[in-house]
Amino acid sequence: MENYNQTLTDFILLGLFPPTKFGLFLFILIVLIFLMALIGNLSMILLIFLDTHLHTPMYFLLSQLSLIDLNYISTIVPKMASDFLRRNKTISFIGCGTQSFFFMTFAGAEALLLTSMAYDRYVAICFPLHYPIRMSKRMCVLMITGSWMIVSVNSCAHTVYAFRIPYCKSRAINHFFCDVPTMLTLACTDTWVYEYTVFLSSTIFLVFPFTGIACSYGRVLLAVYRMHSAEGRKKAYSTCSTHLTVVTFYYAPFAYTYLRPRSLRSPTEDKVLAVFYTILTPMLNPIIYSLRNKEVMGALTRVIQKIFSVKM
Repeated sequence: MENYNQTLTDFILLGLFPPTKFGLFLFILIVLIFLMALIGNLSMILLIFLDTHLHTPMYFLLSQLSLIDLNYISTIVPKMASDFLRRNKTISFIGCGTQSFFFMTFAGAEALLLTSMAYDRYVAICFPLHYPIRMSKRMCVLMITGSWMIVSVNSCAHTVYAFRIPYCKSRAINHFFCDVPTMLTLACTDTWVYEYTVFLSSTIFLVFPFTGIACSYGRVLLAVYRMHSAEGRKKAYSTCSTHLTVVTFYYAPFAYTYLRPRSLRSPTEDKVLAVFYTILTPMLNPIIYSLRNKEVMGALTRVIQKIFSVKM
């Protein structure tokens, strides 16, 4: 058995990588995905900042999504990699609380931001003449600021409460990050009231935003169907399908994990599903939005041409 040199306030993250060659393969793969996510999201942020053609509400929200994804994956993967390389899977009580807080904050912020992006497309397609007023710069800033305030308060409340619960001598968390529902299995007291609170919070940040997104895109698809311009329909369908792809990748595993009763959950299944919304989604988002978006590819071409013209 491995010696973790555990203190009374330490937790142990059992992690994702088994101590085998397959575990080494997974480690290398995750590190490569992490690097791709860093490069992709940083590139999107810089591209939107540098190209004036992308200074619109839609791309402002997209730059915020890249910023969230950049921080989101950085909250999880560096600790995983460090644990694997050092063979030391302990995390301090404060470190676990900090990771849990930032995970919940970025996860909630992404859910609300995807809803804001759906509203942006709804207004742009269904009320194009009202778009400059409804999606003004001030409105975008208010939406982003409000989202951050809501998720920060929610994360702070959950973190403070979860880390005031007495935990038993066994501190082994069967996950690769400090996930509150998984931690509750280690509690020495009955936590059914708090588990209900976690379920209610998950419903608010998953079901309600998803319902809003579904309603927005239902109206959008109806409006697109009534369009006379074939090119306009094609552009609208492309934008909507891109966003719906991102929403599906993010919400489906998240909802399946957090909206099930504890009796139906298994640690292995939870870890596999968590890979989708904590690691794969932050890497896929910039790829999906860049490769399937002619405006982004055009902006990339213009920025590269400017760089080479300056060097010449």
